[in-house]
Amino acid sequence: MPTVCCVMSCVSSPSGRLACPRCRRPVSHCLCAHVRILSNRTRVIVLQHPDEARHPLNTARLAVLGLADAELHVGLSFPSSLWEDEESWLLFPPEAGHAGTAAPGARPRRLIVPDGTWRQARRLVRTHPGLAALPRLPLPPGRGSRYTVRRACFESALATIEAIAAALDTLDAPARHDALLAPFTALVEGQLAAARGAAG
Repeated sequence: MPTVCCVMSCVSSPSGRLACPRCRRPVSHCLCAHVRILSNRTRVIVLQHPDEARHPLNTARLAVLGLADAELHVGLSFPSSLWEDEESWLLFPPEAGHAGTAAPGARPRRLIVPDGTWRQARRLVRTHPGLAALPRLPLPPGRGSRYTVRRACFESALATIEAIAAALDTLDAPARHDALLAPFTALVEGQLAAARGAAG
C-alpha cells in the first residue's frame, strides 16, 4: 500500500532538506509510493555501517521497507544474538581462510547482510568473528547492476537491495522479488533525470 509522507513529521536528510521519516529521501523525492511489502520466508537482517546510513543513495532501507520480515540495525558493533539464535547465513563473498560457502540445497532461517562500501562491509564482518564464520551465500554469476548512479569498487558489485532480491529469489524460490526493486528503479531514474537536467 502506498505510503503518504507527512511533512509535519519529517526529519532532516543528509543534504539538510526535509526528508520522509520512512524512506529518508527528501520529501520532494519520496519513494514510499513505490514500496510494495513482499512476504519473505527467509528473515533478512541488515547490519549497516553508520556512514552508509547517512549516504543519500543507500538502498538497504528501501529493501527493509519492502519486506514483511526484515530488520535494519545501524552501528559498528552488533550483538551476536542477531545471528546466533537461529540458523543464519551471511550474504558476503567468501574470502581467503574462510570455511566456505553454504551447502547447496540447504536453506537458512535468517540472512545477515552487511551494508556499506566494500571496505566498510568487510570491516563489519572482520570485527565480528562469529559473523565472519557463518556459511556464505554465493549469488548466481552474471548479474549486472543497475546502480549506475553510484561508483562501485568492482564490476560485478550490486546495490544492497539488488543483492537481497537476488538472494531471496534463490532462498525463497519459486517466489520472485522483482517488485522489491521498484523504489530502487525510481531512485536511479530520478538521479539520472536530475543529472540530465543539470547537464542541459
